[in-house]
Amino acid sequence: MFNAIDYYDVESELSTESRMIRDSVRGFVEKEFLPVVRDHYRAGGFPGHIIPMLGELGLLGANLSGYGLPGIDNVSYGLVMQELERGDSGLRSFASVQGALVMYPIHTFGSEAQKRRWLPSLGSGKAVGCFGLTEPDHGSDPGGMKTKAVRDGDHYVLSGAKMWITNGSMADVAVVWAKLEGAVRGFLVEKGMPGFSAPEIKSKLSLRASVTSELILEDVRVPSENLLPGVQGLKGPLMCLTQARYGIAWGAIGAAMACFDEALTYTKERRMFGREVASFQLTQAKLADMVTQITAGQLIALKLGRMKDAGKMRPQQVSLAKRNNVRMALEIARTARGMLGANGISDEYQAMRHMCNLESVDTYEGTYEIHTLVLGKDLTGLDAVS
Repeated sequence: MFNAIDYYDVESELSTESRMIRDSVRGFVEKEFLPVVRDHYRAGGFPGHIIPMLGELGLLGANLSGYGLPGIDNVSYGLVMQELERGDSGLRSFASVQGALVMYPIHTFGSEAQKRRWLPSLGSGKAVGCFGLTEPDHGSDPGGMKTKAVRDGDHYVLSGAKMWITNGSMADVAVVWAKLEGAVRGFLVEKGMPGFSAPEIKSKLSLRASVTSELILEDVRVPSENLLPGVQGLKGPLMCLTQARYGIAWGAIGAAMACFDEALTYTKERRMFGREVASFQLTQAKLADMVTQITAGQLIALKLGRMKDAGKMRPQQVSLAKRNNVRMALEIARTARGMLGANGISDEYQAMRHMCNLESVDTYEGTYEIHTLVLGKDLTGLDAVS
């Protein structure tokens, strides 16, 4: 069984409700997800049968209020993301996209009719959503997007393409960002609209237990009531990304904890040269570095969550947490894979699956390098990009 490392007793800083929520998600991941993730990772598909379970547990849009949503605090929400990613980055990605990138913009920028139509079904898992911002030629520079919308009577006609879209092929609704008269606007594009397709990307070596797709928009006529009325400009999608990055900062800790626990257990049981591998100095040095890095990540995430709950969190602080915690988790996964020796490349163990997944997490929602420049600009007041 998983033994969650907590070297600085972060447990004592959590409310009773937060601990109960975390333990509930931990049990769900242990019972329902981990027994099936290896087969789905091999096959390259998401275990869709657990989507209603996520809804029943209140894990989709969990930190949003109203419309039947739980409205839990942001520290508790972070712990949900931690436990989901302890299972697999693909599982956390599904919940992150559904909640932070689809439900959040509808909740924050949508009309009352849009909220009533979509939030209950997305929160229950009866509907699935995706977020269309990244394009084939514009990842780190969303302002360069080519997808456009043109007003035509009581419709908007959308043309363009999006790339690397989590949940795309199984989504009932896509929050698509396009330029309307030069300004970025958000549209709710529904499955089945003529000209809209979402072919799945199959050639992945990472996030294999996750659906990743293209979105193709060929003169898709979207009713005017599907325009998100509450925002225009890049502020909208960037606010969504801040919400998702917050969850990622917590989620990466879960992956790191899983890899650390596996490496510690393995090296204590594995014997070499007549003694436990864990008794060697080099092994102990690696374990000491890993627990130090995880502890730092836990404290960063906890403080960030408290600032978010107090309404004091800044996007640049989220960049620091995402940048640090994901790279930390990736390095720990790589180290753990090596500590398992040849067994580390077998999917009987978790480390290499987490390692491959975290290569993607290190890239999406803002690369390590982009978040480095965000922090640099915040510290110096000088923009290194433009």
